[in-house]
Amino acid sequence: MTWQNELSSAFRRADELSQFLGWPVPQLDNYPLLVTRGLATLIRKQGPNGVLARQFLPHQEESAHHGLLDPIGDQAHAKTAQLIHRYHNRALLIPTTVCPVNCRYCFRKNELLSDGPFAQEREQTLNYLMQHPEIEEVIFTGGDPLILSDEKLGAWLELLATIPHIRHIRFHSRVPVILPTRLTEDLSDVLESFAGRFTLIMIVHSNHVSEWSDAAIKAVRHFRPGGLRWMSQSVLLKGINDNPLTLAELFRFFAQLDVRAYYLHHPDQVRGGMHFWLDLEAGRKVWGALHDQLPGWMLPQYVIDIPGGHGKTPAFNPEGHSFSGSLLDRSGQLIQTIQPSFPVSDSTARP
Repeated sequence: MTWQNELSSAFRRADELSQFLGWPVPQLDNYPLLVTRGLATLIRKQGPNGVLARQFLPHQEESAHHGLLDPIGDQAHAKTAQLIHRYHNRALLIPTTVCPVNCRYCFRKNELLSDGPFAQEREQTLNYLMQHPEIEEVIFTGGDPLILSDEKLGAWLELLATIPHIRHIRFHSRVPVILPTRLTEDLSDVLESFAGRFTLIMIVHSNHVSEWSDAAIKAVRHFRPGGLRWMSQSVLLKGINDNPLTLAELFRFFAQLDVRAYYLHHPDQVRGGMHFWLDLEAGRKVWGALHDQLPGWMLPQYVIDIPGGHGKTPAFNPEGHSFSGSLLDRSGQLIQTIQPSFPVSDSTARP
């Protein structure tokens, strides 16, 4: 089966997925459902209380109104409808809003529901990039950039190759885990053809080792066109991986795959995903304990995106676990943040 057929046959209706899994899945009006059949098989094997079900199946707590619609301030830094320039020497490109799965904790889960901020404006996007020589890296995000066809992805790279100051291309994707059949020889050829022009980096998003099928492991081990560098990003999620043993297992797994652990994100305060949120003090205690589990080279950066578009900052404080309510942004300015106050459910607590 091709990756396109696999994606088109994914579950999009709660009643059909319920029948496949053997237990009821709620149908939410506000957030759509998308689960590939391969992922659904892993979810069924774990059961309704497994970490996969909690990450990828709808939950009634998503209807709560706590949290932010744009938790990291994408729109504050949107220079065109598909380009976000938050950091001086790099920019985010959103060529598609389509994903291979709908993650229930996604920080863009509200933004991707509308056509507004991510409409197609390729000409304006390229003009902006050409006029800003400080931008050295373009980061493909989304949505998921690997959902683009080889032709569309190659066309974007061809256009970016005409801009001399762009030297690095980074992809952020869940496709290697969720839809490993996408890592084809044809895609390899496309990326290989640009290896002499760009540094190519693939950031695979994964939060738990149980997400990985044998097919995904094999695909990532073998997909290295043009010296492609593999790195990871993960999100610290309540009830999924919020303990040092689970995270240590994940980062050891990445090391075995020759994937460098890059980011561990403190969860964003996204509306519809606050049941995954934990306070910064709790996150710091988990992170601090990781140092007893792993060597330094195996640890990712633990970061938090300051709400309002102030960018990432280190989340760990070596002076203590407590949180004052303020964080230093990337310019060194002290930013007062808002700690959410809402009834906390233990429905996602670890069994």
